[in-house]
Amino acid sequence: MARDLPIIETKQAPLIPFAGRVDFDEKLAAHNMSLRAAAIETLQVNVGKLCNQACKHCHVDASPTRTEIMTREVAKQVIAAVHRFSIPTLDITGGAPELNPSFRFLVTEARAAGAHVMVRHNLTVMFEPEQADLPEFFRTHEVEVISSLPYFLERETDAQRGRGVFEESIEALRRLNRVGYGMKESGLILNLVYNPVGAFLPPAQSSIEADFKRELSNRYGIAFNNLYTITNIPIKRFLDYLRRSGNEERYMHKLIEAFNPQTIEGLMCRTLLSVDWQGRLFDCDFNQMIELGVSRELPQSIADFDPALFAGRRISTGAHCFGCTAGAGSSCGGAVAAIS
Repeated sequence: MARDLPIIETKQAPLIPFAGRVDFDEKLAAHNMSLRAAAIETLQVNVGKLCNQACKHCHVDASPTRTEIMTREVAKQVIAAVHRFSIPTLDITGGAPELNPSFRFLVTEARAAGAHVMVRHNLTVMFEPEQADLPEFFRTHEVEVISSLPYFLERETDAQRGRGVFEESIEALRRLNRVGYGMKESGLILNLVYNPVGAFLPPAQSSIEADFKRELSNRYGIAFNNLYTITNIPIKRFLDYLRRSGNEERYMHKLIEAFNPQTIEGLMCRTLLSVDWQGRLFDCDFNQMIELGVSRELPQSIADFDPALFAGRRISTGAHCFGCTAGAGSSCGGAVAAIS
């Protein structure tokens, strides 16, 4: 039965006048392109904004003081959709998703339904109460672990994520390695994520991955599978930083000038649907954070979700989309195109 959910309108504070004069859809049209979805391969579920960290670049505005938490009822609706429609991948994020009481329910039930499960794991949550067994839990359910690590040096990491985060992150990575994550032929995938510190585009993914692999191995004996570079999107906490530092106009110029039409086909929003802690539907996690919902004519809730209705849909866009299409592009799986 359809739920009476509010229509989601964007509440993002206006971007700077320069960005406002460059419309993302107009930019696509200039290249004879539009942004439409393909078949949905992934449900990305944000289970809430509670986190044990408060990172400077966080587009979720997550922190230890946030109270938004997905209920078990909504978690069951997510699992029902995974079962009913044989969703290939469930991507669980937050906040720190492990702090949600329904987190392990989501993982075990999705795996029982045959879905591949990915978890956006911040590493230090492993040291929170009742979370020490996370490496073993992940291994048991063959979860793909994706963890942000700003840099392979302490100063840069702690500057973005807080004092002591680097040291705990290194120990957490070692624990994951000990149960097989990131090790050759184990089948247990450990991927790292790099966000630039400041108003910069990320470097070439392959080159910085080589740096991370060399330095983490040589300095700390740590192995991992892949490193993803993700562009900082100008919304929420990072947008606040840009405005406080006087970098908003320069950063938006940089994103728009680096627009790459070759990124469009590989954008995550084409094969992903985002679900928020209340069960509302969005084209991507970034749209979710500025409350820019899916088109009005589509179901607004995971309880009413039908993938047949969402394939081929027109994706809601805004100026922040230039972040995903700059240079090599950016997605939850890293770069999406080569730079010529």
